[in-house]
Amino acid sequence: MTPIHPTPGIPGPYEFPVTSTFTLSNGLQVIVAPMPRLPLVTAIAVIDAGAAIDPAGGEGLATLSAAALAEGTVERDGPTLADAFERLGTSIECGADWDEATAQFTVTPSRFSGALALLAEVLQAPRFDSADIERLKAERLADLLQQRVEPRGLADERFARAVYDARSRYARPAGGTPTTVRTLEASRVRDWHARGYGAQSTTLIVAGDITAKEVHAEVELRFGGWTSRAPDAPAVDASSRTTAREVHIVAKPDAPQSELRVGHVGLPRAHPDYFAVVVMNAVLGGLFSSRINLNLRERHAYTYGAYSAFDWRRAAGPFVVGTAVKTEVTDAAVREILSEIDQIRAHSIRSEELDLATSYLAGVFPIRYETTNAVASALALATVYGLPADYFSTYRQRIGSVTQDDVLRVARAQLQPDALQVLAVGNADAIAAPLAGLGIGTPTVTTAADDS
Repeated sequence: MTPIHPTPGIPGPYEFPVTSTFTLSNGLQVIVAPMPRLPLVTAIAVIDAGAAIDPAGGEGLATLSAAALAEGTVERDGPTLADAFERLGTSIECGADWDEATAQFTVTPSRFSGALALLAEVLQAPRFDSADIERLKAERLADLLQQRVEPRGLADERFARAVYDARSRYARPAGGTPTTVRTLEASRVRDWHARGYGAQSTTLIVAGDITAKEVHAEVELRFGGWTSRAPDAPAVDASSRTTAREVHIVAKPDAPQSELRVGHVGLPRAHPDYFAVVVMNAVLGGLFSSRINLNLRERHAYTYGAYSAFDWRRAAGPFVVGTAVKTEVTDAAVREILSEIDQIRAHSIRSEELDLATSYLAGVFPIRYETTNAVASALALATVYGLPADYFSTYRQRIGSVTQDDVLRVARAQLQPDALQVLAVGNADAIAAPLAGLGIGTPTVTTAADDS
């Protein structure tokens, strides 16, 4: 029975904060988004030093280096630095994703100057003490060990390995593997920072109750003397491991259910089909009311939830369908996932599906940007992916302009049934034969301990 949904209303007006941009003489770019109605200021430093450009054999270096920024500076050890931020009513958050490293804080406007001075100290003169690096390494290795017994994380890691060529950085986790993390010494972290962090490789984003003039004076004072260094951004190889459909099983004999991943190499964020693909994926598996979730959860009761997603990166991130199902229905769930992918490529979606998807995406858009942190984070992503200046002001219009024909076109162009990699983490003895019976390939079985 087709569910009956309420008729969506017309989205109310929304204006993303107007921004201004300036560049210091050393090449540091600054973006300011005044938001005077909120008595807070968020600052995010975006550094072009993400995990995608980790050196071969040093995977995890970007993640470890970013995490180590918060462990102290030349002038202050970790506890002293944390205390200095706490006295300003804030803390510093540092990390790295595939395409960037970030360091950020949120404070009241009167404390912005002091917090910015600390941020400048963190970025320009980090301590990188050997003991801190070893502790962070130990924490990462413990996480990887835990992942070996946790099906969800294991499925994500092995899915990447199944999808991408072994030479691709994307075939290994952003945080590195046990083998690569063990090689990361403090000297390598210091060298990574020296080569990758600098004025030209950094964009500072400030959003909140502050003016561009005020920001300019503070940034010039704190960052004007930072060494100018152009970012090192080699092209990322996002090649597929294979163009043939294959089935992979990671054996966990004690698993009470199967963790499933189905997908292939997707698209880069800058792809011209972005908006049509976002709408198409919302219909396929991006919403609770999507086809895959209604099929596996509501119609067949195979799972508590199922989704599909395109992981947007500078280079082509993966397209993936993910869910966890009872062991005895593993093959049936895979069959239904493949069927839904075939169906959205075969026939135009219904007008009500299109209206629901576009209304949801347009309607939820303003809700995502109600805080200074959310606005600053959005501008950070716009910087990383080189989005046009009118991206936020035209987003809802461009989502609303996607048609049923657009969805069918991109489903046929961007979903590749013959190249799908099917991966299951579960009881191999129970699921191998049923999966083989689907006729989509003889399963290859590995174990959680396999590091090949």
